[in-house]
Amino acid sequence: MLEPTEGPMIYRGSCHCRAVTFEVEAPPVIEADRCNCSICSKSGFLHLIVPRDRFRLLSGEEALATYRFGTGVAKHTFCRICGIKPFYTPRSNPDGIDVNVNCLDPVPASVNVTPFDGQNWEQHAHKLAHKSRPS
Repeated sequence: MLEPTEGPMIYRGSCHCRAVTFEVEAPPVIEADRCNCSICSKSGFLHLIVPRDRFRLLSGEEALATYRFGTGVAKHTFCRICGIKPFYTPRSNPDGIDVNVNCLDPVPASVNVTPFDGQNWEQHAHKLAHKSRPS
């Protein structure tokens, strides 16, 4: 992780086996969402949604598999070797990338977590729409 004195930082992350590695540009203090929908609660995904141009896959594209369900809009990508989902394309922000904060190496020291009611996604999705817009 690079540590500039101000502004965004570059965080590195990976799946468990490190076949899939990536970088993401995000603020020093991470604003993450904990969703209570079935897939997020079962997988322990902690959401950091960023514009697509702030994410870079470094390695492992060939190790990724995609899972879709429901509307099929979200592209849940996971490592076919270890099964971890380090990032995906969310239904709420199909123009962005949603990184699992738990897959950042190391996990940032400062993370603010906000609960998100994904069990009632239709009523609350609008609260996430701004996260993939360039600032």
